[in-house]
Amino acid sequence: MGFLKKWYPEFTKKLDEIDELRKEKGVLDEKTYQFLCLALAIRGRSAPCVRKHFLGALEAGATMEEVSHVVALTMREAAGNDDCWIHDVIGDEKELMKKASGDCCCKK
Repeated sequence: MGFLKKWYPEFTKKLDEIDELRKEKGVLDEKTYQFLCLALAIRGRSAPCVRKHFLGALEAGATMEEVSHVVALTMREAAGNDDCWIHDVIGDEKELMKKASGDCCCKK
């Protein structure tokens, strides 16, 4: 968030305040919070956040077995989401193929 910290520091200050509020009033224990953040970081493909929340989970008392289950569950759910999404996009492939034309944006 270096860009925002430099050009819109008021915004990043509010994010810090949200983090503090979560720590003060949040209902999730730290390990569960780190697990959720790890899963979101994996789906968001943020390498720094994956490393941060991987270590955060361990620091919160998670075992490597628990972390591996969070990673596996995230990958499994992502596969299910992708499967549902592609079926929604393609629908009936035979009907989609009937609509195919030579002016597709993908054909260059």
